[in-house]
Amino acid sequence: MYRILEKRQLSSVVYEMVVEAPRLARHAKPGQFLIVRKDETAERIPLTICDYDAEKGTVTIVFQPVGVSTWKYLELEEGDSFMDVVGPLGKPSDILEMSDEELKSHSFLFVAGGVGTAPVYPQVKWLRKKGIAADVIIGARTKDLIFYEDKMREVAGNVYITTDDGSYMHKGVVTTVIDELIAEGKTYDHCVAIGPMIMMKFCCLTTEKYHIPTVVSMNPIMVDGTGMCGACRLTVGGEVRFACVDGPEFDGFKINWAECLKRSQMYKTIEGQAKLRYEEGKTHEGGCGNC
Repeated sequence: MYRILEKRQLSSVVYEMVVEAPRLARHAKPGQFLIVRKDETAERIPLTICDYDAEKGTVTIVFQPVGVSTWKYLELEEGDSFMDVVGPLGKPSDILEMSDEELKSHSFLFVAGGVGTAPVYPQVKWLRKKGIAADVIIGARTKDLIFYEDKMREVAGNVYITTDDGSYMHKGVVTTVIDELIAEGKTYDHCVAIGPMIMMKFCCLTTEKYHIPTVVSMNPIMVDGTGMCGACRLTVGGEVRFACVDGPEFDGFKINWAECLKRSQMYKTIEGQAKLRYEEGKTHEGGCGNC
Protein backbone atom coordinates (compact mmCIF):
# COMPACT_ATOMS: atom_id res chain seq x y z
CA MET A 1 0.00 0.00 0.00
CA TYR A 2 1.21 3.49 -0.87
CA ARG A 3 0.12 6.05 1.71
CA ILE A 4 -0.94 9.57 0.74
CA LEU A 5 1.02 11.93 2.99
CA GLU A 6 -0.24 15.23 1.57
CA LYS A 7 -3.16 16.30 -0.58
CA ARG A 8 -3.87 19.81 -1.81
CA GLN A 9 -5.84 21.61 -4.47
CA LEU A 10 -3.55 23.61 -6.77
CA SER A 11 -6.16 25.30 -8.96
CA SER A 12 -9.86 25.13 -9.65
CA VAL A 13 -9.42 21.74 -11.36
CA VAL A 14 -5.93 20.46 -10.50
CA TYR A 15 -4.89 18.46 -7.42
CA GLU A 16 -1.56 17.34 -5.98
CA MET A 17 -0.69 14.33 -3.84
CA VAL A 18 2.56 13.41 -2.14
CA VAL A 19 2.75 9.63 -1.96
CA GLU A 20 5.00 7.43 0.15
CA ALA A 21 6.95 5.22 -2.28
CA PRO A 22 10.60 4.85 -1.13
CA ARG A 23 11.92 2.50 -3.81
CA LEU A 24 10.31 4.47 -6.60
CA ALA A 25 11.61 7.77 -5.21
CA ARG A 26 15.19 6.45 -5.20
CA HIS A 27 15.08 5.67 -8.91
CA ALA A 28 12.79 8.38 -10.34
CA LYS A 29 14.16 10.86 -12.86
CA PRO A 30 12.67 13.89 -14.64
CA GLY A 31 10.53 12.91 -17.62
CA GLN A 32 9.38 9.57 -16.25
CA PHE A 33 5.90 8.55 -15.14
CA LEU A 34 4.16 6.05 -12.88
CA ILE A 35 0.89 4.14 -12.95
CA VAL A 36 -1.42 4.18 -9.94
CA ARG A 37 -4.39 2.04 -9.01
CA LYS A 38 -6.82 2.99 -6.24
CA ASP A 39 -8.07 -0.50 -5.41
CA GLU A 40 -8.64 -3.98 -6.88
CA THR A 41 -11.43 -2.89 -9.21
CA ALA A 42 -9.92 0.45 -10.26
CA GLU A 43 -8.49 1.42 -13.62
CA ARG A 44 -4.71 1.85 -13.90
CA ILE A 45 -3.91 5.53 -14.55
CA PRO A 46 -0.57 6.85 -15.87
CA LEU A 47 0.62 10.07 -14.21
CA THR A 48 3.84 12.03 -14.65
CA ILE A 49 6.20 12.17 -11.70
CA CYS A 50 6.29 15.92 -11.05
CA ASP A 51 8.66 15.74 -8.07
CA TYR A 52 10.47 13.19 -5.93
CA ASP A 53 12.52 13.09 -2.74
CA ALA A 54 14.81 10.10 -2.33
CA GLU A 55 15.64 10.95 1.30
CA LYS A 56 12.00 11.23 2.37
CA GLY A 57 10.96 8.35 0.10
CA THR A 58 8.15 10.30 -1.58
CA VAL A 59 6.92 11.06 -5.07
CA THR A 60 4.55 13.86 -6.04
CA ILE A 61 1.77 13.44 -8.58
CA VAL A 62 -0.53 16.06 -10.06
CA PHE A 63 -3.78 15.26 -11.81
CA GLN A 64 -6.90 16.85 -13.22
CA PRO A 65 -10.06 14.77 -12.73
CA VAL A 66 -11.50 13.94 -16.15
CA GLY A 67 -12.65 10.33 -16.27
CA VAL A 68 -14.34 8.29 -13.55
CA SER A 69 -11.11 6.88 -12.15
CA THR A 70 -9.47 10.25 -11.60
CA TRP A 71 -12.67 11.62 -10.08
CA LYS A 72 -12.56 8.76 -7.60
CA TYR A 73 -9.06 9.85 -6.56
CA LEU A 74 -10.69 12.86 -4.96
CA GLU A 75 -12.33 10.49 -2.48
CA LEU A 76 -8.86 9.70 -1.10
CA GLU A 77 -7.58 11.84 1.76
CA GLU A 78 -4.30 12.16 3.63
CA GLY A 79 -3.66 8.86 5.39
CA ASP A 80 -5.46 6.80 2.75
CA SER A 81 -3.47 4.65 0.33
CA PHE A 82 -3.25 3.60 -3.28
CA MET A 83 -3.25 -0.15 -3.69
CA ASP A 84 -0.60 -0.05 -6.44
CA VAL A 85 2.00 2.44 -7.61
CA VAL A 86 4.21 1.13 -10.42
CA GLY A 87 7.26 2.94 -11.71
CA PRO A 88 9.33 4.71 -12.64
CA LEU A 89 8.25 3.98 -16.20
CA GLY A 90 9.35 5.44 -19.52
CA LYS A 91 12.66 6.99 -20.43
CA PRO A 92 14.07 9.97 -18.52
CA SER A 93 14.21 13.34 -20.27
CA ASP A 94 16.84 13.60 -22.98
CA ILE A 95 18.52 16.50 -21.17
CA LEU A 96 19.78 13.99 -18.59
CA GLU A 97 21.92 12.41 -21.32
CA MET A 98 23.83 15.65 -21.91
CA SER A 99 27.18 16.36 -20.25
CA ASP A 100 27.52 19.42 -18.02
CA GLU A 101 29.49 21.16 -20.77
CA GLU A 102 26.80 20.42 -23.35
CA LEU A 103 24.04 21.60 -21.02
CA LYS A 104 25.80 24.91 -20.44
CA SER A 105 26.14 25.43 -24.18
CA HIS A 106 22.36 25.38 -24.68
CA SER A 107 19.70 28.01 -24.18
CA PHE A 108 16.58 26.22 -22.91
CA LEU A 109 12.94 27.16 -23.32
CA PHE A 110 10.15 25.19 -21.65
CA VAL A 111 6.51 25.61 -22.67
CA ALA A 112 3.90 24.32 -20.21
CA GLY A 113 0.21 24.18 -21.00
CA GLY A 114 -2.35 23.47 -18.28
CA VAL A 115 -1.47 20.34 -16.29
CA GLY A 116 1.73 20.17 -18.37
CA THR A 117 3.19 22.61 -15.84
CA ALA A 118 3.67 19.67 -13.45
CA PRO A 119 6.02 17.56 -15.63
CA VAL A 120 7.92 20.67 -16.77
CA TYR A 121 8.80 21.55 -13.17
CA PRO A 122 11.17 18.63 -12.35
CA GLN A 123 13.16 19.21 -15.55
CA VAL A 124 13.60 22.92 -14.85
CA LYS A 125 14.48 22.10 -11.23
CA TRP A 126 17.07 19.53 -12.37
CA LEU A 127 18.68 22.10 -14.67
CA ARG A 128 18.82 24.67 -11.85
CA LYS A 129 20.80 22.18 -9.74
CA LYS A 130 23.26 22.10 -12.65
CA GLY A 131 23.51 25.89 -12.50
CA ILE A 132 21.35 26.46 -15.58
CA ALA A 133 18.36 28.81 -15.52
CA ALA A 134 15.85 27.98 -18.25
CA ASP A 135 13.08 30.24 -19.49
CA VAL A 136 9.55 28.94 -18.94
CA ILE A 137 6.22 29.86 -20.53
CA ILE A 138 3.13 28.78 -18.58
CA GLY A 139 -0.20 28.96 -20.37
CA ALA A 140 -3.79 28.30 -19.32
CA ARG A 141 -7.28 29.32 -20.37
CA THR A 142 -7.88 31.51 -17.29
CA LYS A 143 -6.10 32.73 -14.17
CA ASP A 144 -7.73 30.16 -11.88
CA LEU A 145 -6.08 27.35 -13.86
CA ILE A 146 -2.53 28.57 -13.23
CA PHE A 147 -0.51 26.69 -10.62
CA TYR A 148 3.14 26.19 -9.57
CA GLU A 149 3.95 29.78 -10.51
CA ASP A 150 5.93 30.47 -7.33
CA LYS A 151 7.69 27.10 -7.40
CA MET A 152 8.66 27.62 -11.03
CA ARG A 153 10.05 31.10 -10.35
CA GLU A 154 12.33 29.58 -7.68
CA VAL A 155 14.08 27.33 -10.23
CA ALA A 156 13.67 29.05 -13.63
CA GLY A 157 15.45 31.99 -15.17
CA ASN A 158 12.41 33.87 -16.47
CA VAL A 159 8.77 32.80 -16.16
CA TYR A 160 6.20 34.14 -18.61
CA ILE A 161 2.51 33.63 -17.78
CA THR A 162 -0.19 33.82 -20.43
CA THR A 163 -3.94 33.24 -20.30
CA ASP A 164 -6.28 32.84 -23.24
CA ASP A 165 -8.78 35.33 -21.83
CA GLY A 166 -6.23 37.81 -20.49
CA SER A 167 -7.40 37.36 -16.89
CA TYR A 168 -3.78 37.14 -15.70
CA MET A 169 -0.54 38.56 -17.07
CA HIS A 170 -0.18 38.22 -20.85
CA LYS A 171 -3.26 37.70 -23.02
CA GLY A 172 -2.99 35.00 -25.65
CA VAL A 173 -1.75 31.48 -26.23
CA VAL A 174 1.76 30.16 -25.61
CA THR A 175 2.77 30.44 -29.26
CA THR A 176 2.19 34.21 -29.24
CA VAL A 177 4.61 34.48 -26.33
CA ILE A 178 7.22 32.49 -28.26
CA ASP A 179 6.81 34.85 -31.21
CA GLU A 180 7.17 37.89 -28.96
CA LEU A 181 10.26 36.57 -27.17
CA ILE A 182 11.99 35.85 -30.47
CA ALA A 183 10.98 39.30 -31.76
CA GLU A 184 12.58 40.84 -28.65
CA GLY A 185 15.88 39.16 -29.50
CA LYS A 186 15.69 36.07 -27.30
CA THR A 187 17.45 33.02 -28.75
CA TYR A 188 16.87 29.37 -27.88
CA ASP A 189 18.32 26.16 -29.24
CA HIS A 190 16.37 23.58 -27.23
CA CYS A 191 12.66 23.64 -26.44
CA VAL A 192 10.56 21.25 -24.36
CA ALA A 193 6.78 21.57 -24.73
CA ILE A 194 4.37 19.68 -22.49
CA GLY A 195 0.61 20.10 -22.36
CA PRO A 196 -2.54 19.33 -24.35
CA MET A 197 -1.79 17.59 -27.62
CA ILE A 198 -3.14 20.42 -29.75
CA MET A 199 -0.97 22.91 -27.86
CA MET A 200 2.15 20.83 -28.42
CA LYS A 201 1.36 20.53 -32.13
CA PHE A 202 1.09 24.29 -32.63
CA CYS A 203 4.08 24.92 -30.40
CA CYS A 204 6.12 22.70 -32.73
CA LEU A 205 4.80 24.53 -35.79
CA THR A 206 5.96 27.78 -34.19
CA THR A 207 9.39 26.64 -33.02
CA GLU A 208 10.07 24.91 -36.32
CA LYS A 209 9.92 28.20 -38.20
CA TYR A 210 12.60 29.51 -35.84
CA HIS A 211 14.66 26.32 -36.22
CA ILE A 212 14.45 25.51 -32.50
CA PRO A 213 14.62 21.71 -31.93
CA THR A 214 11.59 20.79 -29.84
CA VAL A 215 10.87 17.81 -27.62
CA VAL A 216 7.32 16.97 -26.57
CA SER A 217 6.04 14.61 -23.89
CA MET A 218 3.30 12.33 -25.17
CA ASN A 219 0.73 10.96 -22.75
CA PRO A 220 -1.82 9.23 -24.96
CA ILE A 221 -4.15 6.45 -23.79
CA MET A 222 -2.12 3.89 -21.83
CA VAL A 223 -3.17 0.59 -20.32
CA ASP A 224 -0.29 -1.60 -19.17
CA GLY A 225 2.66 0.79 -19.42
CA THR A 226 4.98 -1.93 -20.77
CA GLY A 227 4.38 -1.65 -24.52
CA MET A 228 2.40 -4.91 -24.76
CA CYS A 229 -1.13 -3.53 -25.16
CA GLY A 230 -0.35 -1.10 -27.99
CA ALA A 231 -2.82 1.54 -26.79
CA CYS A 232 -0.19 4.30 -26.74
CA ARG A 233 0.98 3.68 -30.30
CA LEU A 234 2.05 6.70 -32.31
CA THR A 235 4.02 7.33 -35.49
CA VAL A 236 7.32 9.20 -35.19
CA GLY A 237 9.40 9.84 -38.28
CA GLY A 238 7.31 7.33 -40.20
CA GLU A 239 7.96 4.55 -37.69
CA VAL A 240 5.65 3.09 -35.04
CA ARG A 241 6.62 3.91 -31.47
CA PHE A 242 5.00 3.31 -28.08
CA ALA A 243 4.90 6.25 -25.67
CA CYS A 244 5.21 4.11 -22.54
CA VAL A 245 8.52 2.42 -23.45
CA ASP A 246 10.02 4.49 -26.28
CA GLY A 247 9.01 7.80 -24.70
CA PRO A 248 7.19 9.62 -23.35
CA GLU A 249 9.45 12.24 -24.95
CA PHE A 250 9.85 12.46 -28.71
CA ASP A 251 11.07 14.84 -31.39
CA GLY A 252 8.02 17.03 -31.91
CA PHE A 253 8.89 17.75 -35.54
CA LYS A 254 8.66 14.04 -36.44
CA ILE A 255 5.31 13.18 -34.84
CA ASN A 256 2.27 12.42 -36.99
CA TRP A 257 0.00 14.86 -35.16
CA ALA A 258 -3.10 14.15 -37.27
CA GLU A 259 -2.96 10.47 -36.31
CA CYS A 260 -2.30 11.23 -32.62
CA LEU A 261 -5.18 13.69 -32.37
CA LYS A 262 -7.55 11.24 -34.05
CA ARG A 263 -6.56 8.41 -31.72
CA SER A 264 -6.98 10.65 -28.66
CA GLN A 265 -10.68 11.02 -29.49
CA MET A 266 -11.37 7.28 -29.75
CA TYR A 267 -12.73 6.71 -26.25
CA LYS A 268 -14.30 10.09 -25.48
CA THR A 269 -17.87 8.80 -25.75
CA ILE A 270 -17.17 5.78 -23.54
CA GLU A 271 -15.48 7.98 -20.92
CA GLY A 272 -18.42 10.38 -20.96
CA GLN A 273 -20.95 7.60 -20.46
CA ALA A 274 -18.93 6.14 -17.58
CA LYS A 275 -18.72 9.56 -15.92
CA LEU A 276 -22.50 9.97 -16.17
CA ARG A 277 -23.04 6.57 -14.54
CA TYR A 278 -20.67 7.56 -11.74
CA GLU A 279 -22.30 10.97 -11.14
CA GLU A 280 -25.92 9.83 -11.42
CA GLY A 281 -25.54 6.54 -9.57
CA LYS A 282 -28.77 4.54 -9.31
CA THR A 283 -30.71 7.24 -11.14
CA HIS A 284 -28.67 6.72 -14.33
CA GLU A 285 -30.76 5.33 -17.18
CA GLY A 286 -28.20 5.34 -19.98
CA GLY A 287 -27.81 7.61 -22.97
CA CYS A 288 -25.16 10.12 -23.83
CA GLY A 289 -26.59 12.99 -21.81
CA ASN A 290 -26.68 15.34 -24.80
CA CYS A 291 -30.36 14.96 -25.68
